[in-house]
Amino acid sequence: MDTAAIIWILEIAAASLLGGVVGAISGLGGGIVIVPVLTVFMHMPIQQAIGASIVSVIAVSSGAGSVYVRDHITNVRIAMFLELSTASGAILGAAVLARFLSADTLKILFGFTLLFSLVPVLLKIAEELPENVQSDRMAKWLQLQGSYFDKRMNREISYNAGRVPPAMGIMFIAGIMAGILGIGAGVLKVLAQEIAMRLPTKVATATSNFMIGVTAAAAAGVYLHRGLVLPFVVVPVATSVLVGAILGTKLMEKMSNTMVRKVFAVLLGIIGIQMLMGGFHVKI
Repeated sequence: MDTAAIIWILEIAAASLLGGVVGAISGLGGGIVIVPVLTVFMHMPIQQAIGASIVSVIAVSSGAGSVYVRDHITNVRIAMFLELSTASGAILGAAVLARFLSADTLKILFGFTLLFSLVPVLLKIAEELPENVQSDRMAKWLQLQGSYFDKRMNREISYNAGRVPPAMGIMFIAGIMAGILGIGAGVLKVLAQEIAMRLPTKVATATSNFMIGVTAAAAAGVYLHRGLVLPFVVVPVATSVLVGAILGTKLMEKMSNTMVRKVFAVLLGIIGIQMLMGGFHVKI
């Protein structure tokens, strides 16, 4: 193997390591870092980059998700319940709406939605834990409330889950986005839990990490069948992302909810702008 090839693999591995750390902290997977690096800097076709990214998301979900589940930060009940809405939206998006809505139109709508969603996130940017949250009737019936031990605060945190129907609506939209654009829409999964259900930020990101693995596993089969999952790319990406995800979980558990929310807000703005630029075909 020549020097150029080794440098190329090391560059991919470094970007993937960063993607794993960011994905584990934010609950969005590593694609937010990996896809731009592979396409813009490594000049890889977008479909192959997405194929590698999807495998990396599974790695992030497996690495970070297992730690969060073990530490009881992930709310598995909420994850499984909201996945029903996501799956329904994905079926509708892929089978029906894709025929009537162009990808560019949806990217523009998605971009504006994400940037608009920054408002409630920024308004509560300094909030360490949500206050005065009352579980609604559906949350009580499904027993979606929970608790986790916060290592930074060194105490057990109990929380309620409110406004389940709006969260289901957001998750349904996330599924539509995933079905038409072929994305995981992890950002909407975090928003549904933090903004709509008023869950603690750490619980929202941990639960999202768990959920995106389920979505990505289904999509990975499609990309593998199409020959878009390239072993010489996936091996350094998945390996480095897994290491980054494990590091990210250690960092997230020691961070405050406020700091995790700040990381999420930055990524929310970046993804929103990226979507608008893609929809309007603006290139840097």
